[in-house]
Amino acid sequence: MSTDRADDGTGAALLRDTVVALSERAPAVVAAAAEHMRGLRLGLSFNDGTAALLTSRHSRLVVEDGPADAADVEVVFDDRAMNLLFDLQYRPVDQVLPGSLDVRGERDQVLAVWRVFTLLSQRASGLRCVQQLWEEYRRRSPGLWGAPPPDAGDGTDVADATGWAALDYLNRRRPAPASDREEGGSVGWSPAAAPRLLWNGRTGTPWWEELPLTDADLVETMRVCRDRVADEMRRLIPDREPRRDLYDLMRAYPARQGKGLRPTLTVAACVALGGRAQDAVRSAAMLELFHNAFLVHDDIADESTHRRGLPTLHTAYGAGLAVNVGDGLNLLAVDTLLSNVTTLGLARTLGLIRETLHMCRESVEGQAIELGWIRHREVPADDTAYLTMSGKKTGWYTCISPCRIGAVCAGVTDAAVLDRFDEAFRLIGIAFQIQDDVLNLVGDEALYGKEALGDLWEGKRTVMLIHLLRTVPDPEERELLRKIVLRPRQEQNDADVRVVLRAMHRHGSLDHAVALADDLAARGIAHFERDLDVLPENKGKAVLRQIAHYVTSRPL
Repeated sequence: MSTDRADDGTGAALLRDTVVALSERAPAVVAAAAEHMRGLRLGLSFNDGTAALLTSRHSRLVVEDGPADAADVEVVFDDRAMNLLFDLQYRPVDQVLPGSLDVRGERDQVLAVWRVFTLLSQRASGLRCVQQLWEEYRRRSPGLWGAPPPDAGDGTDVADATGWAALDYLNRRRPAPASDREEGGSVGWSPAAAPRLLWNGRTGTPWWEELPLTDADLVETMRVCRDRVADEMRRLIPDREPRRDLYDLMRAYPARQGKGLRPTLTVAACVALGGRAQDAVRSAAMLELFHNAFLVHDDIADESTHRRGLPTLHTAYGAGLAVNVGDGLNLLAVDTLLSNVTTLGLARTLGLIRETLHMCRESVEGQAIELGWIRHREVPADDTAYLTMSGKKTGWYTCISPCRIGAVCAGVTDAAVLDRFDEAFRLIGIAFQIQDDVLNLVGDEALYGKEALGDLWEGKRTVMLIHLLRTVPDPEERELLRKIVLRPRQEQNDADVRVVLRAMHRHGSLDHAVALADDLAARGIAHFERDLDVLPENKGKAVLRQIAHYVTSRPL
């Protein structure tokens, strides 16, 4: 991705791109660093004349270009300091010299900044994408180190020799490419083939330990889980007639893959409770089949025109075929659910049936609440009604149920244990939905995957809309906005939609939504640590924790 490259080759760009990559791929690291940075403004000046300001916003790290006149702590990097950075060749006290890695500020604030960079260097250096960013920067700036040596002298390939001690050390222990690893099919597959989480929010494995190193990369973890479950779905969809008007169309939405949040939660929860990853794959595929069926039907109900960058199914093929495809995906999901009897046994399958019915009931109830507001031309008076609706839809359907179903796959059917997931992931799920609603208004459509401003065209009762209509002080403006948002989609026009968006910016509705999402996510993380303390600190729990922090740290 372009965000994973320091395109202009400057120190400020390298910092910015590193923070962007970490926010997506190691959110627990970013959240921990942001906690140390809270309230501090760090100004960084680099040897190439560029400068940047690093601050924290809620649980995010934010990098802004330009001089930091009002910084609490200032750090200056000259050529020598850039050469030493990440190499750990000297003690910190021997690196800090006037004008060279020069640090100025109050003692407590400087120590806080040092803790931030300790986290970022020791934890994030295990990310292959970060190593590639810094290696590319090294190659773009040979003047700092001189040309790479023709031979590293230790068996390292010339193409991989950077001349930078820390990176060369890591390169010598680069894991085998995924194509060279033994996949072992569905029975042998496990997250061991995926990244090992170096940082779980409490403890971590430093990169200098002599252990086989793999990337601590949440994106890569989610990709592995998503792709394995996608393979299972492709296997499950029948390859028979009628292909053109049913089975080929049933493959359409699953082929438009998302990030893999639900499959990862399902597999991670299973592993966290001592199960095998492969035991959760079929149930994760069942969830994704239900999910894609819901999407097909939701797009019809919402009159959406695009889904993940392509026309919605009913737009391309008509409502009749789309409804039937959604029904087919639901039927296949039920068949997949029941097929667990042959691999997991009757008791666990009965538990899965109970959890799936609960998920569907919560989702249908939440959908009824949301569609009812539109049908009856109502806008809730406060956020409470939205939280109830979103908790039923996104809370259960996207977060809680995948965790509970993964736990059942591991053999846990005790309600007292399963209930421990509920409050943490209800709050995290609502926060995730609010952030998606914000991204629909301010995000890049190509990255977001849905129709830009689609929620405004559809008149969705988002937190932003609810806040706007209760806070606009001028009665005439409030009435105008209400008339616009209550119109059916076919009567909307781009100019009026833009009027509502500008009003949301002007009256602080977007800021209100972001703050509410951050508060909900923070409360969810607190519940995660308290309610799930009975789970051992293993790889599965580490992935669950990373996802919890992903909600708070991803850029908006």
